[in-house]
This record gives sequence, structure tokens and C-alpha cells, in this order.
Amino acid sequence: MSEATAPKAVEAPLTFLDDRLGSTTFFKRNMKKVFPDHWSFMLGEIALYSFIILLLTGTFLTLWFQPSMTETVYNGSYTKLQGVKMSEAYASTLHITFDVRGGLLMRQIHHWAAILFMASILAHMLRVFFTGAYRKPRELNWLIGIGMFTLGMLEGLFGYSLPDDLLSGTGLRITQGVAESIPVVGTYIYMFLFGGEFPGQDIVPRLYMLHILLIPGLLLGMVTAHMMIMWVQKHTAMPVKNQSEQQVYGYPFYPVFMAKTGAYFLFTFGVLALLGAFAQINPIWLFGPYDPGAISSGSQPDWYMGVLEGALRIMPNWEVSAWGHTVSFNVLIPALVPLGIVFGGAAAWPFVEQWVTGDKRHHHVNERPRNAPVRTATGIAAVTFYGLLWVAGANDVIADKFHVSLFATTWFFRVAFFLGPIVAFIVTKRICLGLQRKDADVIGHGVEAGVIMMSPDGKFSERHEAPREEERHVLLSKENTRPEAPARDAKGIPAPGTKGPIGHLRSRLNRAWTFDDIPVEEHPHGEQAEIEGGATSHEVRH
Repeated sequence: MSEATAPKAVEAPLTFLDDRLGSTTFFKRNMKKVFPDHWSFMLGEIALYSFIILLLTGTFLTLWFQPSMTETVYNGSYTKLQGVKMSEAYASTLHITFDVRGGLLMRQIHHWAAILFMASILAHMLRVFFTGAYRKPRELNWLIGIGMFTLGMLEGLFGYSLPDDLLSGTGLRITQGVAESIPVVGTYIYMFLFGGEFPGQDIVPRLYMLHILLIPGLLLGMVTAHMMIMWVQKHTAMPVKNQSEQQVYGYPFYPVFMAKTGAYFLFTFGVLALLGAFAQINPIWLFGPYDPGAISSGSQPDWYMGVLEGALRIMPNWEVSAWGHTVSFNVLIPALVPLGIVFGGAAAWPFVEQWVTGDKRHHHVNERPRNAPVRTATGIAAVTFYGLLWVAGANDVIADKFHVSLFATTWFFRVAFFLGPIVAFIVTKRICLGLQRKDADVIGHGVEAGVIMMSPDGKFSERHEAPREEERHVLLSKENTRPEAPARDAKGIPAPGTKGPIGHLRSRLNRAWTFDDIPVEEHPHGEQAEIEGGATSHEVRH
């Protein structure tokens, strides 16, 4: 807690709330709560602000949108489509775009906010993963984050399916195929969503209800739970001077953090307003109403659905038919397996890491990515896996722009799908270990001062100096590998957790996790003392 006190204009309303809600001094006390300061901590807040803007602009759009598949004839302002038969959903979207004052701007801000919402959640989750901020006691918040990203994908898919234009209709056709590919229950899921033959009359009203009521409600609940847990557990901090596992070093909620967060909200809104005003997105009037017999070239889904698109495109055409039933692995596997690996693996990772390392302590200070090579390499492998599938979703565009065969790009991604993550893991781990050696060298030998000295015998050497106190604190924040507990005690009795195949597996994984760790530590009576005494690199003993 900060020692600063809020001015009377702020403290009086908080006292009013505390007195009437029976919260003693909860509000007043938490105005002094200290938050660590780092630019990356604002990534999650950008997601929160985007969500607020989504709710506001979405409310505006619901005033005019008609979630109906009833056929009508368009007679609005867009002359190129006048007299064309279309659904009321598509006609009302054209009405919002061309006839409602500010409608196109609101539509575009809404769509850009959805894209920024998903991008900032992903960036926030990557920051949390690579710094180990998900470790105990924050596993629940990590799972909530994964759930929010998954729900965000569904919310986005349902949202851009509502206008019933050619692009969204094509996406719904893929959704229908994915639902029907699921063995046993697929047909029931398909009928529940569409209510009959594709596209039917029910799909848009049902998606609309899910898009504006159920999923936003779930997301709002998750955001609230996320914030409450974060408030109680405190925010994690970067390893800086004065920061420790027991003490939070940063700025108070009032006035510094409130001023910063207010500025970030305005900044986020400003960027989205500029994008909505000047960067066209999803021009449905160019695509036309959905027609099952029409296709478009070069069309792409929003970026967060690109991974599914890529998986579908590179999957071989595998189908199995037996006893009158067909299982379409060419749709089922790409729809479930890649995202299952990424999100299932991400959800299990905190518990797997805890089990392998045996580290069940509370952690409030983040780790530098280089200090956890296996975690960082695994994360980069997952990013490579995801990124390759995402790029594969545009293989037709790549083939067209670079004048290469479409089949060649497909086969390239099929091979890269397996080799890319492995190569990424190996290269990333070697880079992390190299950076650890560099840190150990700086602590052991000091930093290069840029001063060249000549010895009496004519040899040249560069003078090394001790690192700055702040840099030294960051480098020494690395926790060196703790020795694994002996598998047997002095009497030869196996330790708990080491018995059986599971125990052997855990022991081997633990050794793989730590065997090449580079210690970064001071040498109190050795080289460090000589550096601080002014010795040159040539004179320092090795």
C-alpha cells in the first residue's frame, strides 16, 4: 500500500460508499493499492477497453439490425443493389451502412474493436506465458484467459456471420460442414444451429441471440472474475530493483494508475476511431448477398480464424465410410486437433510445469524468458505451429502474389507443419542458453567499458567494469536450478513420486528441463572482486 492519501474530493465519495455498503474502509484502502509499472502490463487493459467499445458500438448497431432471413427486395440508397432480392439481415446492414447517420463508422469501429480485442488478449497471454506469470497462485486466471480467447473466437465468428453477405455465408457453410463432421452428435448440433436445410431461416436469429446475449454475458463474467482475482492476488512484477516476492514496488492506484489507465482508454478509442474512419473493413456491399452457387477468390476470415482456415486447406482428403456411415477426417481433424493441441496444451501447461519441476511455491515476480529455456522454446514452437497454419490459410493469395503453384504451397505447409515447431524449439533454446552464458559472463567478468589498455609488454586489452546496480539486480534475478531430490533415501527407500513408470517419467523430464542450465551468480572472492578493484579482462583469472 502507498502512504499517499487521496484528496477530500475523492475520499468523501469513498467514505460514503464504505459507510453504506458495510465495506469498512475497503474503497479507501484500495485507492492506495500499489501497481508495478511496465508497459506490457497494459496489453490486458487494451483488451478490456476494446471490450467496452464493443459493447457500446454493438448496442448502437442493434437499434437498426434485423436478424431475419426473410426475403425482401432492396430499395435503399446503394443503387447497385436496388431491386435485388436478399435477406432482411443483409438489407438492414446496408441500411445501417448507407442510410443511418454514423452507421458505417460504428460498424467499422465495432469490427476493428473485435480484431483489437482478440489481438490484445493474445499478446497479453503470450506475455504471461513467456514471463511465467501464470505460475502459482495465478493458474485460475490463466485458465480464464484461455476461456476468454476461445469465447472471443466464437463471438467473432457469429458476429461477422450475421450480415448474410457472400463472405459470411461461405463461413457459415464451413461451420455447417465442421458440425456435421463430428461423429454421433454432429447431425444434432447442425440441426440445433440451422433448424433445417442449409442455410434455412433460423441460423441468423439464433446466432444473433448468442452474439448479443449469451457470449457477451459469459465474457463479462469472466472479465469480472479475472479482475477480482488479479486484485486479490496482486499484479505480478518484473524483476527490478526494490521488487521482491514479499514487496510490491510501483505506483499507487490513485492518482498515477488511474491517470495512466484513463489515458490508455482514450488512446485505444482514438486509434479505433481513426481505423474506423479511414481503414475500410468488411465492405459487405461489394460481396453481395449470400448465394450458395457463387464463390469469391482471395477472401479471408478475420485473423483469429485463420488458423482453422489453414488447417482445412492443408489437410489431405481423408474420409472413411463403413456400414452406411462416413467419417470426414479431412474436416474433423483440422477443426478440432490443431486448436485442441494449442489451447489444451496451454491450459495444462502450468500444472505440467509444476509437476515436472516440483516447484509449488507462490511466485509474484516474473521470470525473464531466457531464464526458462524449455518454457520459452515450447512457447515459440507453439507460436510457430499456430503461425504456419495461419499463413497456410492464405495459400491461394501467396500462390497468386508470388507466382508459385498452389499445390507447392500446400505441400510446403504440410511439411513445415511438422518440422517448423521442432526447429523453432531447438533454435530458441540455444538462443536462451547463449543469453544465459552472456549474463553469467557479465556477472563474472563485468561489462566492456570501451577503454582499450596497453600492458607494459605491448599487448592490448579492454577494460571491464562492474554492471550498474539495476542491471546487476535483473541479471541476478535468475533462479539457478535446484538439485532434484534423491530418488532414494539413505535406507534405500524410494522417495514419494519417484515410483513406477510415472515417477521415472517425471524424473527424466525434470533432468531434461534442467540439465543444461547456466548458473548466473556472483563470485564474492574471485573475479567480481578483481573487476571492482579495477583489473582488466586480461588480468582476470579464468
